[in-house]
Amino acid sequence: MPRSRRYRKSQNKTKTEWGKNNPQTKAKNRKKLIIIGAIVAVIVVIGAVFAFVPNGLFANPSSSPSPSASPTATPSPTPLPTLAPAATFPTDQYSTNGTQVLLVTSMGDIIVQMRDDKPITTQNFVNLVEQGVYDGTVFHRVMEDFMIQGGMNQTANVAKISDEIGKGNRNVAGTIAMAKTSSPNSATSQFFINVVDNGNNVIDQEGTKFDEVYTVFGQVISGMDVVMNISQVPVTSNTSGENSQPVDTITLISAHVLN
Repeated sequence: MPRSRRYRKSQNKTKTEWGKNNPQTKAKNRKKLIIIGAIVAVIVVIGAVFAFVPNGLFANPSSSPSPSASPTATPSPTPLPTLAPAATFPTDQYSTNGTQVLLVTSMGDIIVQMRDDKPITTQNFVNLVEQGVYDGTVFHRVMEDFMIQGGMNQTANVAKISDEIGKGNRNVAGTIAMAKTSSPNSATSQFFINVVDNGNNVIDQEGTKFDEVYTVFGQVISGMDVVMNISQVPVTSNTSGENSQPVDTITLISAHVLN
């Protein structure tokens, strides 16, 4: 029997409302809302991480490679070295009124006296100090019973300098030398301070030794305890897989020429 238009409209409305109130439909809708809510929450969390982690989630302040010549360690534990007064250093290398540089670090002060017989390296270091290149840099590579390395400035454009090996180039405890790659004359701003006698370390298959590669241009005359403390801080793996990156940042706050 034909139904009136009003009756058919009433029936369609009833079916629509039943579909909305169907328990199965409600369950499906509830699952959709839960999934959508979870996705939104994940997006919010990721956004918050990128907002509060400097330079992004995957930023690595030591992503720039350290010198390939590194230097490479030959561990030889030693007690805190006894440093000779500057006046007793070899007179052909140091003068009593030689240039001294103060390194103010987050772990204490270090004073280094420059050698007189390494004019290119010494003047380069002094110039970088006066230009503020070292201010705010970090000791990015430290190894107990070996050395501490710093001076990497990722924003400064520092020219390469010539090696000055010469006579009496000894990487003994307390000396400061220029870090470099395996190529000759490749030192720029990075330096390292020896915490043991590394002079006889062999760095390649040809038997090349430290003292034949790394230019020694000064000696720590105050703050060697600070150097040793830095060398003994907890470390983790750097981007090259070497266990030498300090867990807590050690900053070279500023550097100053004293005389």
